[in-house]
This record gives sequence, structure tokens and C-alpha cells, in this order.
Amino acid sequence: MSRRPVIGLTLDSEAPGGYSKHPWYALRENYCAAVMRAGGLPVLLPHEPAVAGAYLDDLDGLVVTGGAFDVDPALFGAAERHATVTTKDRRTAFEIAVTRGAVSRDLPVLGICGGQQLLNVVLGGTLIQHLPATSSGMCWIRVPPSATLSSCWPPQMPSTGRSRSRAARVAASSNWVRRSLVVTLSWRAVAPNSAGSTSKAPPVTTKPSRSSK
Repeated sequence: MSRRPVIGLTLDSEAPGGYSKHPWYALRENYCAAVMRAGGLPVLLPHEPAVAGAYLDDLDGLVVTGGAFDVDPALFGAAERHATVTTKDRRTAFEIAVTRGAVSRDLPVLGICGGQQLLNVVLGGTLIQHLPATSSGMCWIRVPPSATLSSCWPPQMPSTGRSRSRAARVAASSNWVRRSLVVTLSWRAVAPNSAGSTSKAPPVTTKPSRSSK
């Protein structure tokens, strides 16, 4: 029987209350089920930044999950912090450590929702802290023609996010796609109609491959 690739999944964390009188970790079952269906072996990663490298020694890939919190704006150089921002500092410290380690080892990384935002920050990007505070509630994603992603992504398209989303200013480059990285977007494309308003366009999907190094 062939060995299943070991895929690490980051966990959410909560203070005492609700499920337990002690601090507790949480992850939806479907994250693990999806890894199993794809042929992987899911392993859950407690928030221990000091041993991120030890986790990575045994992993073949990493999934950075989302949650109802934000990346600390100070981590991407923001001088101010919006009033809606809430953070989970220990979780973020661990996820940054393990994601940086995975990138340096050229391991596949999948960021989901907040995990995509964290991956963007790890790679040097910034975030819009509160989309409704922008003039249009919309940001543009530009993909250079030289990027592999351009073959399945329009050259320029607007994106909208839910009211508490933090939209990434993403610059896709050939240096990114040569790595075994998968970056997911947590919003859907919109296209202008003849009346000048916007309507949802079909989501764009890609099928990543290890051969894209």
C-alpha cells in the first residue's frame, strides 16, 4: 500500500466557555474529510511556534485554515488599526512560523479564507482591513501576462468580499507559481452589466499540479 501524503491543518482556538471550561482548539470535520478523500492523511497542528520546524519535518503539505479573526495589521506594516479588527496572536504567530517554514522548504501550501490572507502577508503582501470603509467596497486583482495564473484568470477583474473580509492586494508573479503553492481567494468575481451595476460571474477554478514548480 502506498504511503499517504501527510497534510498538516492549522486549528482555530477559543477561550474557556461554550464547549469547555478550558481553552480549546476547533476545526470543522469537512477539512479532514476533504484531505482523506484526496488521498492524504490529515494531521492537526497545535499552536506551538517554537516547534513549527519539527511539525514540518513530518509533513508533505500544509493547509492554513480560516476563522472569525484578523491578521494583526502591524504584521503588514499598517500604521493604524481599524476598530473592527480582532486578533488571535498565538494562533497567528504559529501560522506565520509554520507557513514561512513550509514556503522555505517548497512544500505545497493551501490558504483558505483567513489562511489565504495570512499567506499573502507571509509573502510580503498587505491587506485592506475593512472593505466597507473603502470608497467602492471593491479591490482589483492584477495578474501579469507572464504569470502561469494568467492562463485561467482574466488580466484584470474586480473582487468583492463579505463585510468582515480583509481583501488581499495580490501580485501574482512567476516566482510564486514556480513554488508548490496554492493561493485561494475568499471572494467571487463580479462583472459589470449593461446598466453599469454588477452581477456575479462564475467562479474561476484551477487544478494545481506539483509539476508547476
